[in-house]
Amino acid sequence: MAKQISAKRQKAIKRNLTAYIFILPCLAGFMVYYLIPIFAGIGFSMTDYTGLSIKNIHFVGFDNYKNLFQNAYFKKAFMNNLIYTLLYTPITLIVALFFATVLNHVKRGVKFFRVCFFLPYVTSMVSVAIVWRLIFNPTNGPINILLGNLGISNPPKWLMSTKWALYAVIIVAVWKTFGYYMLILLAGMQTIPEHLYEAAAIDGARAAQKFWYVTLPLLSPTIFLCIVTLVINSFQVFDLVNVMTEGGPGTATNVLVYRIYEEGFKNANMGFACAIAYFLFGVTLVITLVQFIGQKRWVHYD
Repeated sequence: MAKQISAKRQKAIKRNLTAYIFILPCLAGFMVYYLIPIFAGIGFSMTDYTGLSIKNIHFVGFDNYKNLFQNAYFKKAFMNNLIYTLLYTPITLIVALFFATVLNHVKRGVKFFRVCFFLPYVTSMVSVAIVWRLIFNPTNGPINILLGNLGISNPPKWLMSTKWALYAVIIVAVWKTFGYYMLILLAGMQTIPEHLYEAAAIDGARAAQKFWYVTLPLLSPTIFLCIVTLVINSFQVFDLVNVMTEGGPGTATNVLVYRIYEEGFKNANMGFACAIAYFLFGVTLVITLVQFIGQKRWVHYD
């Protein structure tokens, strides 16, 4: 009996060893490219590391974190990011929900429209930014030409205006990503049982009432998923800002990730850049935790 148990243990050890050998490359990659940089970044955030050499590096404790809100550029980037998040998240969700609802009731050409709306999402962000930068051209861009033809004598200067530049970036971000969330919401709508709508119709519910009392409650878990991912993505915006405005004009479109890039790679202030990065991580984590706590009040899983 003891020999049988010992043989089984040896087989189990061999199976486990084989499994560990197979996952070792992925585990090594995770350690080298994710885990070690995470802890290294925490360490560098407490130093005056310039990103050029570690010979003259000095430990400064939490000074980088203390100096965050004493830095005017950081405060402006943080406020810009909050405005971006507060506008981009609900607008994208509303637009995606609208088109998902429309496509859910369309009987013909659904696949064609799905592809059309989803295509911008899989298009290169750099290509999108370059094209929209031409579209927003204040003199020769089609948008201002159209506004001029409609009788608007002084249309916005968009990317050249400190007032309109951030809104222009938000417009492009919504246009590019809403198709992805539309497909997620559409998939969620198609899982709602049809007999619930039939029961609502028997009770005399109109289309708007069906949407409000049947669709939205049953779609709330999908909406919650979209909100969480939208908020996280809104704090990671970089490509559009880098290509379209480079944080300008002035600091009008400077956001947190772009601020990290400027501090670390342009100003050779890598320690301060790491501090911004972990501040950004903390903000994103807190907001996500608040969302998960608050979901109990409005998300229906039954």
